[in-house]
Amino acid sequence: MSSSPYITTQGMTCLNQELEARWKRRREVVKALSAAAAEGDRSENAEYIYRKKELREIDRRIRYLQKRMPDLRVISESPDDIDTVFFAAWVKLRTEQGGDVEYRIVGPDEIDQQKGNISLDSPLAIALLSKQVTDEITIQVQNGRKNYVILAIRY
Repeated sequence: MSSSPYITTQGMTCLNQELEARWKRRREVVKALSAAAAEGDRSENAEYIYRKKELREIDRRIRYLQKRMPDLRVISESPDDIDTVFFAAWVKLRTEQGGDVEYRIVGPDEIDQQKGNISLDSPLAIALLSKQVTDEITIQVQNGRKNYVILAIRY
């Protein structure tokens, strides 16, 4: 199953910045790799081996970004119905235990638990889509079920 092709404007800006930073870092690594290669025996040259590995990782991520970014659709406008949960919504929920949590529904390329960003493809986001304030949702988790009540929606 492929991931959703949606991304927020901020998310696309971050991916562009990451791609630019990866290209810059790649140039630095290539210089260091060339210097390490010039030292002679490559089979026992730790610097050479490390830089080759680092270059592979950088190239892998650059290839991924170059392939993924053209397919992404930037969603920059709020929906007409701001009382319903759609992509890019901040949703405040009340848990079964009475605590409150807030999540933002974003594309899979923007997931960040520290910021409260959850993927549009996650079970919680799927359950939240098209719901409104005071709606109750239940999701299946590994240990059973979790219930939430929607307290607020904002864009």
